[in-house]
Amino acid sequence: MSDEEGDGSLYVLSAVLLTPAQFPSILGDDYPEACSLLGVPAAGDGYGLVLGQDEDGARWTVVVDDVALVATAIASWDCGMEYDLSPDERSIVVSLAGWPLALSVAAPDIPEPHDPEQGADGTGRVPLAPPSAESWGPVQRRMGADQIARQWAEWRERFDSDGGGRPVEHPGLARVLEEARAYTSAPPPPGRVRSAFAGEGARTLRVDGPGWSLVARTDDIAFVLLDEGPSEVIPVPRDGDADLPGLLAALDGVAVRPV
Repeated sequence: MSDEEGDGSLYVLSAVLLTPAQFPSILGDDYPEACSLLGVPAAGDGYGLVLGQDEDGARWTVVVDDVALVATAIASWDCGMEYDLSPDERSIVVSLAGWPLALSVAAPDIPEPHDPEQGADGTGRVPLAPPSAESWGPVQRRMGADQIARQWAEWRERFDSDGGGRPVEHPGLARVLEEARAYTSAPPPPGRVRSAFAGEGARTLRVDGPGWSLVARTDDIAFVLLDEGPSEVIPVPRDGDADLPGLLAALDGVAVRPV
């Protein structure tokens, strides 16, 4: 695809959606926060993020408002099909230096991926970069919740092998459940409660709040991660004292869902 100035080409390597129901969790606890990090307004229809390299090998993230086009490309790639993602220049909202996500691929026959000079995108910002894995904080907490959602069966088996079913005593858990329950009566910013298909009539819930993340299946248990508990995963049994089934059903009722 051509860049927004029309004086260069972008070799597309990957793309992700940035919508209220589907966005990279590393960018924020909710959709408006993710948009703010990229410097774009929280438009209702969302955006597509196109990640690629220019002819010099520099990393660029192009934000486009043609969400359907990017979604089609991602679906095609997920099915192992080729798809030439070339958004119309009129759909480009902004081109940002760097990548917010780590990519293990590179365009052939051009220099290795590297960040352009600061200010090359006209924003004066430091180029986007994926988060460090060396420390624990909100980004790593959200990434941990994403990993549990992707590897649910493995984490569920670990819960059973650890004697699952016993109520868990943790000083931060009551606060998390109380704040999550508050979302059901006063819905939070878009994207803090997301629901995705999990099969067999169940949904996977991703819920985030100040300093915490919750991942659950509506027909099963939940896991909680806290900023103050590095790498700690707190299970919430379905038959504990928190009325988890009712809470998950209520959260699913206010969640945003992929179209």
